[in-house]
Amino acid sequence: MESPADEFMKYRSPLVSRYASKEMAYNFSDRKKFTTWRKLWIYLAKAEKALGLPITDVQVQEMESHAENIDFAMAAEEERKLRHDVMAHVHTFAHCCPNAAPIIHLGATSCYVGDNTDLIMLRDGFDILLPKLARVIDRLANFAEKYADLPTLGFTHYQPAQLTTVGKRTCLWLQDLAMDMRNLQRARDDLRFRGVKGTTGTQASFLQLFQGDHDKVEELDRMVTEMAGFKKAYLVTGQTYSRKVDIDSLSTLASLGATVHKICTDIRLLANLKEIEEPFEKEQIGSSAMPYKRNPMRAERCCSLARHLLALMSDPLQTASVQWLERTLDDSANRRISLPESFLTADIILSTLQNITEGLVVYPKVIERHIRHELPFMATENIIMAMVKAGGNRQDCHEKIRVLSQEAAAVVKQEGGDNDLLARVKADAYFAPILGQLDALLEPKTFIGRAPQQVARFLSEEVRPLLEPYKAKMDVKIELEL
Repeated sequence: MESPADEFMKYRSPLVSRYASKEMAYNFSDRKKFTTWRKLWIYLAKAEKALGLPITDVQVQEMESHAENIDFAMAAEEERKLRHDVMAHVHTFAHCCPNAAPIIHLGATSCYVGDNTDLIMLRDGFDILLPKLARVIDRLANFAEKYADLPTLGFTHYQPAQLTTVGKRTCLWLQDLAMDMRNLQRARDDLRFRGVKGTTGTQASFLQLFQGDHDKVEELDRMVTEMAGFKKAYLVTGQTYSRKVDIDSLSTLASLGATVHKICTDIRLLANLKEIEEPFEKEQIGSSAMPYKRNPMRAERCCSLARHLLALMSDPLQTASVQWLERTLDDSANRRISLPESFLTADIILSTLQNITEGLVVYPKVIERHIRHELPFMATENIIMAMVKAGGNRQDCHEKIRVLSQEAAAVVKQEGGDNDLLARVKADAYFAPILGQLDALLEPKTFIGRAPQQVARFLSEEVRPLLEPYKAKMDVKIELEL
């Protein structure tokens, strides 16, 4: 008998022990997997009985009464003897269902329970992720709306560029997340059931069971598919469903990982500028050596795990490429890792990102100071135009501004001083005709173009409608725990 301390004597995946939500951890648990196997055997028996095979109500009821009480120790012992996980669980199920033992797994192959269960887990995994993604989008949409017209420095090449707004920049993140939302929903809706296909996908065993009645075999497939909650089954399979399905599912998660990495990298860059910060708890410690630090550890966690999610994408690509003919078993061990880990990792980064977006802190005064340092350079064209309107010569004015700008840049770069271009303009008698206009010419909101209008239209036309199906699940808040 293992003691509680024994669990610390072996490796535990931090995806489950440290980060993942209970619902996603359960979705890929042995309990979920093997109770689903038993449900699939029950669906098969019910459908076979309904279509005329000699299966009794007593046998079905016996199976249903033992669907949940799995003797995992017996199953492990059976697998040690048989070296076959499906037959180990057939024997374990048969042990507690002696009447039903002869008809458990009747006509089926291992992939009937294995692949169909994987498809159920993928479907249910998407159903866990989609509301979480919707909540992240909702929180960021509220944030974008709140700061739709707050000017901030734009950056290209991570160099100061034309102004944008905090809300408009957030909409760039939202646009990517909205694409991910549509991709996840499509991948979820495209999933079909493997169904009842037999060892190489020809349904030969079931055709034999039903004495050559093709209609009954097709109806069996349809009935079991419906009982499992799917609208359609794949019309053709080998022994397994096509491993391209795994590529399709995991590529959407990898794409989501790329989005989250970009968003959280932006947050980390802005935290360095002290313009925006992720939530920071009252007693949180940023550094063991530097007590003043406020490290963006949540965003860093998202980036770290997003890289793992991107790396996992190579597994289904390679697995699909090396499946021989109707199937080879070299997919199995890999998929036991890559499928759960992809969904667990996506679950973690969405939960963490929701926590971040529910507590983002903006520092308008810092943003204003950064604008003030750069705006005089950006306003030079406006100053030239104002001087021309006041009767000045465009070329003369351009030369004046060029010289003063170079002098101001030297102060900033060589002396470490503030940008004093505006003071130089005010001190130059040449610009006397427009001195009264300088404050208006340097108003940041005149440099943000249609950013606020773009935010409003984007949120109303593309974001809010996307969230409608998830309205009832929007109130869940995330508290990060270890």
